[in-house]
Parts: sequence; structure tokens; C-alpha cells
Amino acid sequence: MKPKKILKFFLVSSIVGNISYAHEIKKLETVTVTANKVEENIQVVPQSITVIDAEEIEEKGIKTIEDVIKEIPNMTTTPDRGVKVNFRGLNASLFTENNPIVIYIDGIPVFHKYDFSTMLENIERIEVLRGPQGTLYGKDAIGGVINIITKEPTNEVTGSLKMEYGKNNYKRGAFNLNTPIIDNKLFFNLTTDITSNDGWVTNTFNNNDKAAKEKDKRFSTSLYYKITDRLSTKLVLKKDKTEDYGFKGHGMVGIAGLDNFNINKAEKNSFEMPIYEKNTVDSQSLNIKYEAPKYLFEGITVHRKTKTNGQYDLDYTNKTYLDGSTMFNEGSSNTYSQELRISNKNSDGIRWVSGLYIDKEKREKDNYGSHAIVSGMDYSYNNFPSTIDGNTQAIFGQSMIPLTNQLELTLGGRYQKIEKELNLNSSAYMFNPYTFNYDKRNFKYKQEETWNTFIPKIALNYKINDNLSSFVSISKGYMPGGFNAMTQSTNKKDNLFEPQQSTNYEMGFKGGFNNFNFTASIFRMNIKDVHVYRRLKTGMVYTDNASKAHSQGIEFDFRYFPIKNIEISAAFGFIKTKYDSYDVGDYNFNGQEIETTPSHTANLSIAYYHPIGFYARADIKNQGAMYFYDDVSKTFPKENGYTLIDAKIGYKSSDWDIYAYGKNLTNEEYINMYEANVTFSRATFGDPRFFGIGFKYTF
Repeated sequence: MKPKKILKFFLVSSIVGNISYAHEIKKLETVTVTANKVEENIQVVPQSITVIDAEEIEEKGIKTIEDVIKEIPNMTTTPDRGVKVNFRGLNASLFTENNPIVIYIDGIPVFHKYDFSTMLENIERIEVLRGPQGTLYGKDAIGGVINIITKEPTNEVTGSLKMEYGKNNYKRGAFNLNTPIIDNKLFFNLTTDITSNDGWVTNTFNNNDKAAKEKDKRFSTSLYYKITDRLSTKLVLKKDKTEDYGFKGHGMVGIAGLDNFNINKAEKNSFEMPIYEKNTVDSQSLNIKYEAPKYLFEGITVHRKTKTNGQYDLDYTNKTYLDGSTMFNEGSSNTYSQELRISNKNSDGIRWVSGLYIDKEKREKDNYGSHAIVSGMDYSYNNFPSTIDGNTQAIFGQSMIPLTNQLELTLGGRYQKIEKELNLNSSAYMFNPYTFNYDKRNFKYKQEETWNTFIPKIALNYKINDNLSSFVSISKGYMPGGFNAMTQSTNKKDNLFEPQQSTNYEMGFKGGFNNFNFTASIFRMNIKDVHVYRRLKTGMVYTDNASKAHSQGIEFDFRYFPIKNIEISAAFGFIKTKYDSYDVGDYNFNGQEIETTPSHTANLSIAYYHPIGFYARADIKNQGAMYFYDDVSKTFPKENGYTLIDAKIGYKSSDWDIYAYGKNLTNEEYINMYEANVTFSRATFGDPRFFGIGFKYTF
């Protein structure tokens, strides 16, 4: 087509665009959420909530939980044997390996850092509840909840097929099918997502083979049966399998320092030992719901099993005196849980929800330790196989009480009891240079502990007018305690760490207008008994708690349509953190900022939708400077902030979406994980520039 004809085509299409739209123009609508486990208008819920709908997930290319987290102010992730989350200064527990953010998928809880890989297809919306949610969501929700709601079935056959290809032989295929088996009675869903990627790291030790390969396979199927007009059931089966090979960074032996790491060494690194991490998650859930005229009864039964098999080059590099040394991690977790809830169905007046929760969990480490080869000699071996059995019982309730036409009070509380038992049977040997023999040691240890706690919440929401409301809340957060599963001591105090707790004070405003909505909040969180290591100069390591810390900051997000074809959205978070009392025996870190907490996070999105179907968008994300912990120098080195720019262009019809996209267009280089101990230091880097193409067919 000639240039003049192309120009004429676009001019005509712009004029007649109001007649027929291939791409539906967006507009702001009322948002309903289930943050309090009952349906409510987001404007009257007295807490900070970010909602990402299905269309935004698709347009921004949100494929993983890490992608979701990038949209949330003051929330970040660190890739470190799983996915570690930081939110408002709260880090993943070093010992329970649970995150301060819990994922719920149609009521199914996910909290372990190895489980933070879930499929984001067939999603209706994602609600991110910011601030402690322990009252309704229980243990580990000390920072917040990512609540994922899948699409409701209908009598129409619907679904989609999606394919993508990109740099480093990136391939992705996703398929989704929703179909009725019996109209108005029985519905079936099948969803798959298969992804592979050769990665950007080359292993020069192994014939220049790619050393950061990733393979993900996710499957989900569900059967929804509406037995009567009031009684329904939903059975969901899921299987997620992830395989990560190699390492997106490099290591150094001895005292290195953060400044000595660079991405050039990572792109062409040398690993003489295989590095891999394989995780399999199988879950089954049964939801039974009964709707009486005035009440809703719901029961959710869940079984979830996770298997982990990992091996790591001990120094994450080659040509050192540790060549041939490895670390290993093989284990599993098996959890059964049951929640029973009842709520009233009032649309106005007093609304309430209450329930019971129990779970039984077994975590097993079959092989967990290291094998050191020093200068070619078998030097030492440590293996800490263990079993931790846990039981939780809880009763909870929350009520939303209108005090006036404009003022509503929320009162909630949860009483929970957690019991844990550790059984450890470790073995070790180490070469003795004085006897030229190996000193061997077998160690057995058993310990039990019970924690009881009450988790309250109080909040007020004041409706200023039809478009603006304000809220204030006080809530308690809780992350369970536990044991040192690598102990060599019989001292109970040295082997125990207490629950981490927080008190969150928050106030804010919410506004919803014709073409603009926003949430603005300010918070202060007092944290006590932070999970930390206590490493003495003698080399002994114990689990411990830092007595006190705090974080405080502001968060602001908005969405704006200046004209019907353009959408602008943004989220900003600014935070200050500090350890108020952090004594680890031989060292005192009082006054130090909390590690892996960026000083700020910011994202800005601008999207344009042409009436005939063409669209384009740019997504800019900025993260401020943050500190890592260096256990060699006992310091907190600082990593500077960075900015990432993503872009996407495409054409969408009623059935087809064809697009091209790029990530990190400026090829920004940044470190996203750093660890240093007496043996080695290592760091990983964010992904460099990436380009991809794709299409989606919707039926």
C-alpha cells in the first residue's frame, strides 16, 4: 500500500471509529473485591488494595507472580533458591522459607518460597491486599495477600490459544478451555501453560553450553457442579513443574565485595559442577458452597504436596580450590488444610464472616547440606536430613458495622494455635590434618514447641462523598516461629526462633471519579522478633531474632483516562526502615536499614488504543537503592537503583491479538541478589534486553 493510501486509511478509520470498534475503549467501572471474604465495593474497604483485571494482565504481559509484584508499591522480589518477597521492610523467613505475602488461588493458600510459581491464565482478577491480613487469612500473611480469582463458568464454550517466541529461544504456549457439560449444571475447565528458555548465560566450561535454561509446565483442570440452585461444588486439580538450570550470575571465593561483581562475568561464566533446581507442586481442592436465603456457608478442603530437588556448584565459579564441591537440597512438604466459613448476605447494615481453620503439615529434608572438595581432596561432608511436623488450629471472625450513613467500623480477630516438632538425624565428616583421618559425627535431636496468639484488627472507613472516602486501620501481623534444622547443639534456646510479629498503623484516601481513581496511604509498621542468623566469631551459627525494627512510608496509585483512547496508570511507594535493636552476639546492627528493601518503587504505564484495533504501550519501572547483608565483613553494602523500560505494540480484533514486545529496552545492568559468607560470595543479575513476538486467538 502506498504512503498516501496508508495515511488516508488511518484518517478515515479515525473518523468512523465511533461507529465500529475492533478494540473496545476502556472506561472506569465500579470494582468489586472479596478482600474480607465477602463481596464489597473497593471504595468502602478500609485498607490499601491493588486490583489487576484480566485485560490488564494480558496487555502488560503479566505471566508470573514476580510480574504481579512489580506492579505493587513497596513490594519486590529476590531470586534466591525460589522467590523471596519483600514488602514494607518485611522479608521472607530465613528458616521457615515462607514469604510475608501469601497467595490465595480461589481460596487455596500458597506461602512457601518454592511454591511462588503459579499459572496466570483464565484469571478474572487479582486483588493484592496490602498490610497484615492475619485476621482472615491466618499465619504468614504478615505483610499481605495476593488473592487470585479465576473466571466463573458459563453456558458458552470459551477459551484461548496463545503462542510466543523470543530471544534466547524463548517459547511459550498457553491454552484455556471453559465449556459446559450440562447447561446450568456441570462445567469443565482445562488450562495449560508451557514455557522454555535457553537463557542468556553461557557456560564456558561445558562447550559454551547455555547455563541458565528454564522449563516450566503448568496444568490446571476444574469441575464445577451446581447441584441445586443453592448448593454447588468445585473440584480443582493443579500440577506445576519448574526446572531451572545454571545460575544468572557468578561467584567468587573469599572476600569479594559487591563492587567486584559485573554482568560480563555472568554472561560467560564457568561452572564445573551441574547447577539445577527442580520443583513439582501438586494440589487438589474441593470447595462446597451453600447459599441459604440469609447466609452463605462455604467449606474449602486442600491438599498440597511440593517436591524440591536441587544441586548447586558450591562456589558458583571455576578454577578455585573448591572445584568439585557441591551443595544439595532434596525435600518435600505435604499439607492438608480445611476451612469452614459462614457469612451473612446483607448488602447493607451489619455484615460479618466467621469460621474455623485447621491444617496439618509435614516438611521433610531428605538430603540437605554440602560436600566440600578442597584442592582435589575429599575434605568434608555435612547432611542434615530432618522432619518438621506442624499443626494449626484457628477460629476467626470479622464484622463490618455501619455507625452512621458515612462511617463504618470493622472489627476482626483470630485466635490460633500452632504446634511444631523437629526430628533431626544429621551426619558429617571432616578431614583432620593432624591425624590424617576423618572425624565423623552423627547427631540426633528432637524438639517440640507450641505458640498461641490472638491477631486483632480494627478499622474505620468514612465516606466523605459519593466519590471520596478515607480510612484508618490498626492490624497485627504474624509469622510462625520454629527450629534450627541444621543444629549441632542440644541447647534448646540456641535452636529456637520465636514468631515474627508486627503492628501496622495505616491511614489513607480513596477516590473514584468519571475518568480518574486513586488510593493514597501512609503507614507505620513496628516489627519485633525478626528472623535472623546469629553467627559468632567462632563460626557457630544459630537461628535467632532481632528484637525490634520498624518501617514507615507512603503509597500512591492511580488510573486516569485523559481521553477515551489513552490510559495512564502509575504506582509509587517510598519507605524508610531501620533495625532498632539487632544484636547478634559479637555484632550490633542497631540503626541499620533493613536489607533488600528499596528506598522506593515506582511504575508508570501509558497505553494508546486505536478504534480499529491497533494499540501501543510503554511501561516504566524504577527501583531505588537498597542494601544487602555481607556476612564476611559484617556490613550492609548498597546497590544503586535502576530503571527498566518495556514496550508493546500490536493489533487486536474481536478474536485475534498479534503483538511484538520488548523488555529492558535500555539494557540496564543491575544486581538483584547478593550473598557473602566465609566460604564464597555470589550475586545474580536481572535479565538483559529481550524481544519477543506473539499471538492470541480467543474463541
